[in-house]
Amino acid sequence: MRFEVLARCPRTGARAGLLHTPHGVVETPAFMPVGTQATVKAMLPEELVSIGVQMILSNTYHLYLRPGHTLIERLGGLHRFMNWHRPILTDSGGFQVFSLGGMRRVTEEGVIFKSHLDGSEHLFTPELSVQVQEALGSDVAMCFDECVPYPATRSAAEEGVRRTISWARRCKEAFKGLKGGALFGIVQGSTFLDLRKLCAEALVEMDFPGYAVGGLSVGEPHREMYEVLDLMDQLLPRDKPRYLMGVGFPPNLLHAIARGMDMFDCVLPTRNGRNGGVFVEEGKLNIKNAQYAEDPSPLDPHCDCYVCKNYSRAYIRHLFKAGEILAARLCTWHNVYFLVRLVRRAREAILEGRFPDFMESFLSRYMGGFYR
Repeated sequence: MRFEVLARCPRTGARAGLLHTPHGVVETPAFMPVGTQATVKAMLPEELVSIGVQMILSNTYHLYLRPGHTLIERLGGLHRFMNWHRPILTDSGGFQVFSLGGMRRVTEEGVIFKSHLDGSEHLFTPELSVQVQEALGSDVAMCFDECVPYPATRSAAEEGVRRTISWARRCKEAFKGLKGGALFGIVQGSTFLDLRKLCAEALVEMDFPGYAVGGLSVGEPHREMYEVLDLMDQLLPRDKPRYLMGVGFPPNLLHAIARGMDMFDCVLPTRNGRNGGVFVEEGKLNIKNAQYAEDPSPLDPHCDCYVCKNYSRAYIRHLFKAGEILAARLCTWHNVYFLVRLVRRAREAILEGRFPDFMESFLSRYMGGFYR
């Protein structure tokens, strides 16, 4: 894997780059839809390509439990299994082990947990996490980390940082990279800036090819998120990719780009879409609301996606009221396109030297009409 920075914004930390992976080049900043179970919910791979999706995220924990990484490897790897031939990033399973695994017990070796599917007991270690991700054939794999909930006590955050650093070292030792993929370290520390600094400096010393910032967008105020990202912009290498995990709220994306982040993922566009929540330039609307029952306009008059070119708000609201699956598909399609296009527009603005103006213009429209 290789990363190159093509342009930087002189007034912010924003940068435009190219991430070279075994399955293609990703233009950054880039938004990755989440394909938890080896599928982005409600979307075909061909549709994602048409939207402009360059890279997706899949989930190590879920694929380990079902159908199993050894089966996927026997069938040719995750790319072939799901018919997605562009880059794939896999998370380590750390977040899911701590958030979904019932009756978990954390040890120095790893985490003992019970499957949310059948109650079976498993020991997930840094070495197993790496083994699963390499079997899947990830272009970018993630170190196994401990993501503490928010709010966290200082002692819990300290313990999480200590384990995250220790487990990152073990992940790096276990990672072979035989299929050309890369392993990223993950910075933890909750909202304690000194712990974030400690974690980042330890991981940078290990010299990973890229770094992620985890444990944000978990309920903390936006101001605290941005303080952490300001610190990361100072500490993380400027010649390596930076990945902000689990963030998809449009203002958060632009603020993170302004602080030097390159890659993003989030379930927000698909989850909201399945429930009638729609991103538009002037904020967010709930298409199920009665005010759209006779509205002939597209979801977003400023959008040129397939959905906005062909369907009205009235029609999509009707689909939801009728319980039709197409409603979720259309809203998901639009939402994924909206975020992919937003980040692409930010990239173009960086390359053209007008990112601060673009950001200010977008935020003034979006936040001015947020929630309708």
